[in-house]
Amino acid sequence: MPLVSGNGFGFSVVSDATGHLTRFYVHPYAFVRPDRTRPLAEGIATTNFIADLAPSSLGAGASVRYIDQSQVIRVSSQYGTGTVFMPFGLLHPALIIDWQGPSAAAATVGWTVRWTHPVASRSAVTVSGVRVRVLRFHGTPEALCLIPLDPGQSNDSGDDAELRGHAAWALMAVEPGGSAASLVRSLLHWRAGHSVPELIQRELSDIERWRVPTPASVTDRVAREVWRQSEIVLRMAQSREPNTAQRHGHGLIVASLPDGLWFTPWVRDMAYAALALIRMGHLGEARAALTAYFNARPTGVMRRETAGADYQISVVRYFGDGAEEPFFTMEGSTNVELDNWGLVLWVLAEYLERSADESLLSTRTFRGTVYESARDFIVRPLLANLEPYQQGLIVRADTSIWEERERDRKHFAYTTAAAIAGLGGFARIAERQHDAPQEAALPSTLERLRAGFASAFASGGRLRGTLEPGIKNEIDGALLAIIEMGVVDDPKSIADVVERMPQLKVASGGYRRVRSVLTDPAVFEYWYERQEFVFVDLSLSGVLRRLGRQTEAAALLQRVLTDASAHDDLIPEMYVSEPCPLFPGKVGDPTGAMPMVGYGAGAVILELLAPPGAPGTRRTMLRLAPARACPRCNVHSRLTRPPSLSRWIPFQILEREGI
Repeated sequence: MPLVSGNGFGFSVVSDATGHLTRFYVHPYAFVRPDRTRPLAEGIATTNFIADLAPSSLGAGASVRYIDQSQVIRVSSQYGTGTVFMPFGLLHPALIIDWQGPSAAAATVGWTVRWTHPVASRSAVTVSGVRVRVLRFHGTPEALCLIPLDPGQSNDSGDDAELRGHAAWALMAVEPGGSAASLVRSLLHWRAGHSVPELIQRELSDIERWRVPTPASVTDRVAREVWRQSEIVLRMAQSREPNTAQRHGHGLIVASLPDGLWFTPWVRDMAYAALALIRMGHLGEARAALTAYFNARPTGVMRRETAGADYQISVVRYFGDGAEEPFFTMEGSTNVELDNWGLVLWVLAEYLERSADESLLSTRTFRGTVYESARDFIVRPLLANLEPYQQGLIVRADTSIWEERERDRKHFAYTTAAAIAGLGGFARIAERQHDAPQEAALPSTLERLRAGFASAFASGGRLRGTLEPGIKNEIDGALLAIIEMGVVDDPKSIADVVERMPQLKVASGGYRRVRSVLTDPAVFEYWYERQEFVFVDLSLSGVLRRLGRQTEAAALLQRVLTDASAHDDLIPEMYVSEPCPLFPGKVGDPTGAMPMVGYGAGAVILELLAPPGAPGTRRTMLRLAPARACPRCNVHSRLTRPPSLSRWIPFQILEREGI
């Protein structure tokens, strides 16, 4: 699959087949803002400057790889070695390219480029002795600075000679109204007089300082390298663009890197990415993701479909500017995915329990503090969208985790499970905030939700994906995610789900999401639902581990890791199970959006960390009463019913047999 470099301000894409650069996006998402003239369209596309860019002497047969599982890409051929990266330390959409040929003369031949858009004008500016070319294009609001990074040769020719005469360049996008000279000064400040090889080494060293330690349990080389690359994928996927009066997307995380189809921020995928960041220990990035949820705007655009309740968290995804995008069906109609609300509350509680960062709750955001916004514009609308079922409550029909078409919305187990996990997390937060009305109301609501879930989705001890009968969701990969949330902990029910999973097994060796009932091959979902879904594979590995079936769990995880290792340690959305024009290749080939972020890098990180409650790991957050020492051996024990929820600490204690 193509290799991507990004720094939170943009992305570049290098073809793994040719070593050529094929994209340079000036924002870290596919669509900048809504297209007001077409309300159900994808939106205004992010500018991409490059159609093709390569060293003039690259030749055929180039190899492409990441250096040390970073975002720094090395392109090599018999004619030389190139380096491509977008530096995290330079807070702009900036692309650094360098080519080292067999001789200095060969290197300064430079690069051959084909721009995506016709050049409208060329100008030059000299800043601190550096002569910079500024290009403006037809059809793009941004300009492009071409800044030489080596002495090279003077070059004033145009068109395809644009990047000739120098081996190393910085390409930097200039926002509308921005100053090219100011941009160049920021580059020179970042460079600090270093040579290009020194800049590359500094970037790699900075990345190593940023990383968290690989878990001690991850001893295998393949697993370690996939962990490290996934860590960088999560970092690349998060927007670091500052919020402005017109843009409120700082901290949002895209669902896949480009040119993956889901190169845009989805609430659900972002929740799993943020959860991985939290459990890894990248709390700064996780905090930015959470505040992004609360700063995004405008939201609440589908309130006619949410019982009239205004809400903060998008019911599907976001444009790059933070505006709610309330649809994705590829059919020009809206979606309402209410599981998003519970997921955000769940992740918020996880962050607070792991970080002890109480200041987050008082941070001012779009609709008030984080706590006020969560209470009034997530909890309140979620409660407004519950409905009675037998003696309990469930969330009303929606399109949920697999994004069903709106006309096919159902009562999904996953949505109600997310509400249970999310409201349970918020109840603990409310107690810490001494919010008496919430403390009084939420326990009984949660009790009724659990009763409703049991009646609607787990009657007879058998879990199913929807209240409505039907073969499609009778066994559903989303049930595994529900178990991973901790909403279902009955071993017999969990074992029953696992025993039915062979019904979802496919030719490639893993598992699809659901049993497809579509009969028209012209429909996208007909083929999409027939492919192996990596998120389901990883979820099943976690559930098997919970059941103590360690060998099976390890084998399923290892299969994903081995495939990733063969593809630059990147996790795809799917593997080909039924080859077709939409998903071509051999059975078992990576396919779909590549690489995936929340459902890929995030999911594999969570599994390598081992899910909370997994036998032998005990890495979760539990409510603990003040610790009491056992008089027999002085080991602290925990109470089963603590008198207060106000004390939360990480649970990694030693338990002795018989205590």
